[in-house]
Amino acid sequence: QVRLVGSGGGLVQAGGSLRLSCAASGTIFSISAMGWYRQAPGKQRELVASITSGGVTNYVDSVKGRFTISRDNAKNTMYLQMNSLKPEDTAVYYCNLIFGSKWYWGQGTQVTVSS
Repeated sequence: QVRLVGSGGGLVQAGGSLRLSCAASGTIFSISAMGWYRQAPGKQRELVASITSGGVTNYVDSVKGRFTISRDNAKNTMYLQMNSLKPEDTAVYYCNLIFGSKWYWGQGTQVTVSS
């Protein structure tokens, strides 16, 4: 059983920064792909950034150069450093873990960027 707990969201002004964290239970963290998704009101959930078990990262174009995904396998924790935040980054952010055919989700953390 895998449990993901996301944290670090909040209210920030445009141009500010936040760091999201996702702590995972269980023993499969280091061998699993991870990702951050977000869902804004009235929109579909979208993949923001992903990181493989080997550390290869990928980003949606809208956050390239502003967001950085990372993982600390010793702490079973994944991070999303978000800089130069924009109002359009406002959404609920969900962490995700993929192990084989199984997908696991965190509970979501709200990020609100004011203009």
